[in-house]
Amino acid sequence: MNHIQDVAVLGAGVAGSSLAKTLADRGFDTVLIDRSRFPRHKVCGEFLSPESQSTLNALGLRDAVESLQPSMIHRTRLSFSAGNALDIPLPGAAMGVSRYLLDSALHRAAVNSGVLLQTAATVTSVQPSAKGYSVTTKQGEESKTYQVRAVIAAWGANCRSGLPGHRPHDNTADTHIGVKSHFRGIDMEPVVELYFFEGGYLGISPIEGGLVNVAALLKRKAFPDTEKSILGLIQAACSRNPKLDHKLKNAVPVPGTQAAVAPVQLNRKPVAWDIVPHIGDAAVMIPPLCGDGMSMALRSALLCAPLAEQYLRGAISLAGWQSEYSHSIQREFKSPLMWGRRLQWLFGVPALPRMILSAAHLVPGLAFGLVKATRLKER
Repeated sequence: MNHIQDVAVLGAGVAGSSLAKTLADRGFDTVLIDRSRFPRHKVCGEFLSPESQSTLNALGLRDAVESLQPSMIHRTRLSFSAGNALDIPLPGAAMGVSRYLLDSALHRAAVNSGVLLQTAATVTSVQPSAKGYSVTTKQGEESKTYQVRAVIAAWGANCRSGLPGHRPHDNTADTHIGVKSHFRGIDMEPVVELYFFEGGYLGISPIEGGLVNVAALLKRKAFPDTEKSILGLIQAACSRNPKLDHKLKNAVPVPGTQAAVAPVQLNRKPVAWDIVPHIGDAAVMIPPLCGDGMSMALRSALLCAPLAEQYLRGAISLAGWQSEYSHSIQREFKSPLMWGRRLQWLFGVPALPRMILSAAHLVPGLAFGLVKATRLKER
């Protein structure tokens, strides 16, 4: 008779690894599966906002993250091609840490809690079974099938799953691409800097080991004649903002740290549940300029964990889990998403960003209030 595990978490990023560890800590037989090889570089701001700190504590992950010696960040700086930059204090200390190290630390924490981790494995099918689900993976020529009582989707924003009835997100209207690279030789304060220009924006954030993460979100149609390499796109972005060009003048890219992702969805509606529960970017994604994406991923794992436990212990039905989790996602993320998308739109309208910047210089509390509106509430 096949061994039946309690839960399979599909996707071993920030949300999936955190949830898998939490469920294993609560005594559940958990398997964590991802198609990628780790460690790996990923397009990400690599910025853990102050709001993520309490969530890391609740998930038992604060020490694991702090052991990576992240850079501590205390301010956000907005910079346009003309006018003075605007510094906005953060409501606490943020941490800059690469996904290359962070994902590995979360995996170690999960495995130490008893999680079975399978990476470089593609999920080829997820089928309902008498006891829950049958999850089949393929790694090279080897196939494995897991019998599990529950499946949780942490597969990111652009997944094509093997779930029957799963509705993939419509990417046809998306016109953005994300690129990132680590650099040396950039003089950084404890600040995350955002540079705006025609066709997008670019963030510069200090991370561990004196490195700096440079990540940009670009409108595809705004760079039609640009060299299509990642570093070529970053250089093209620099050419549109003199301050950014000066900032990266002596920067030296770190080989092997470049990554890209497309399309980037900015207005996708939250999907808390589609056949199975979703967490992380699979559930909800705030515009990257808000810098709260990893915090939201962690929070979704924290919201899902107690409901998954109740279901696995027979305290609630699958329908009850779906209802409670869907309501909690709506409650926690509705306001930050609304304000985040408003800011994304405002910064994409010519002349409006400079007007906002001028108003913020006159009324310093305005910018802080706008940033705060995009943040999760402390728990």
